Amino acid sequence: MKKKLLTIAGFISCMGMQAQTVSKVWVADNGNGTYKNPILHIDYSDPDVCKAGDAYYMTASSFNNAPGLPILKSTDLVNWELIGYALNKQVPVAHFQKVQHGQGVWAPSIRYYKNEFYIYYPDPDFGIYMIKAKDAAGPWSEPLLVDAGKGLIDPCPLWDDDGRVYLTYAFAGSRAGIKSVLAVKELNAAGTKVINDGSIVYDGHEKDKTVEGPKFYKHNGYYYIFAPAGGVTEGWQIVLRSKNVYGPYERKVVMHQGKSPVNGPHQGGWVRTNSGEDWFFHFQDKDAYGRIVHLQPMTWKDNWPVIGIDADGDGIGDPVLVHKKPTGVKASKIMTPPDSDEFNNGFGPQWQWQANPRPFWSFARQDSGYLRLYHLSVADSIDNSFDIPNMLTQKIPAETFTATIKLKFRPNLVSEKFGFGIFGLDYAYIGLFKKPNGTVQIGYYTCKKADRGGVENEQVIEPLTGEDFYIRVKVDKGGVCTFSYCTDGKNFDPMPVTFTAKPGKWVGAKLGMFGTAFVNKNDAGFTDIDWVRFEPLQ
Repeated sequence: MKKKLLTIAGFISCMGMQAQTVSKVWVADNGNGTYKNPILHIDYSDPDVCKAGDAYYMTASSFNNAPGLPILKSTDLVNWELIGYALNKQVPVAHFQKVQHGQGVWAPSIRYYKNEFYIYYPDPDFGIYMIKAKDAAGPWSEPLLVDAGKGLIDPCPLWDDDGRVYLTYAFAGSRAGIKSVLAVKELNAAGTKVINDGSIVYDGHEKDKTVEGPKFYKHNGYYYIFAPAGGVTEGWQIVLRSKNVYGPYERKVVMHQGKSPVNGPHQGGWVRTNSGEDWFFHFQDKDAYGRIVHLQPMTWKDNWPVIGIDADGDGIGDPVLVHKKPTGVKASKIMTPPDSDEFNNGFGPQWQWQANPRPFWSFARQDSGYLRLYHLSVADSIDNSFDIPNMLTQKIPAETFTATIKLKFRPNLVSEKFGFGIFGLDYAYIGLFKKPNGTVQIGYYTCKKADRGGVENEQVIEPLTGEDFYIRVKVDKGGVCTFSYCTDGKNFDPMPVTFTAKPGKWVGAKLGMFGTAFVNKNDAGFTDIDWVRFEPLQ
């Protein structure tokens, strides 16, 4: 029996029913005891990982998207399943009813302590929040503001041996007016409130410009702070250590790009397997593809970690591209987060809205297995499609692929539109819209510098007739996109020019679809989505 999708809570319950999936366009497990990086060619920015029993759990930044704080699960650190989200809606709820690009959830941390999962996450405009759960799949508690303040980012807790709780964090220069410094504060025993003003424990201005994203650990008598520095596209990983939680801290570079093609390499987290192996997750900024996730082996030398492979013996690791899979882990089937969707039970967990959703934006069609998206009126304040709140998006899942959508366009009013395309600071999509004479017209739409109010350009192609419509985008290396369309599912007519995808605000480009209307009446039309399918690029 298919379930109707009424609310975000309903959406999350549907996600728990999703079968394990294997992408056709990117799999990290080589099937021979090795893996390739990135383990997730998906924009899971600022990943952090914790261990609970035989499983590992990852979360990542989600910015303005809802639901937020994705939760991924793995038993072998290579094969990952997207099991849900920890944040149903962005708070403050009213603020995020509108699209707030680049705001919302910045770099979080996830920890497992005394049989509970904790996530501390920052909103750079409001402060540091905490949520917790008995089960990583949820339900999670409502966000609790632990430390109010503009510009506080990248928090990570540490429960010390004596029961005291500390929090390390950084500062967003755009809000706080300072950056490139790391600080430590103490929390109450419950971890719900800061109890002192804290201290700056490291100033990176001399050696580590733009140090941020700290992760806090205690190991072998030392306090360790792992942190990236130098910027997301050309930085390095440092580790600080001290016998005192407030320092002074020694500093060492532990990983850099070296001779590898992995730029950055930027922030992430450390976990240890049951066999005592150490592994480090981090991201690589890949422009339009976003911040994709890598897994690196980690060893210790003189109580300093070395991340990656130190081929020249200088104590600084280089990222690996192919490596033996971890040991001391529970075997896993090959699986990946989902990308294709048949929409038989609403939409899958790979999809997010650009703003806090309203319950009438979409419904699952119980009778047909379609997802129904309603064509909703657009606010006068919206300059272009970049700011449409009821845009349903998913992250780009690979470097090259083909994505095809099959749909039925059912407008009620003149100028209603459905669009499907690739969205970032520049965007392009193919749209269907209803003309005054009642015909369905197809158009190709592009916009540059959408975040700065760029004008959306329309190229009207031709009127279409038929029951079913198909829109396709082929994405090649470098984010070069070719759009096409048809009514028979076979003979696709390509657009005459290509489009090069661009990242969004702190995120990669996204595949998106939406339905809009430019008149305010009380009987919106809709588009029924049959499926979206990803295939290898031919």
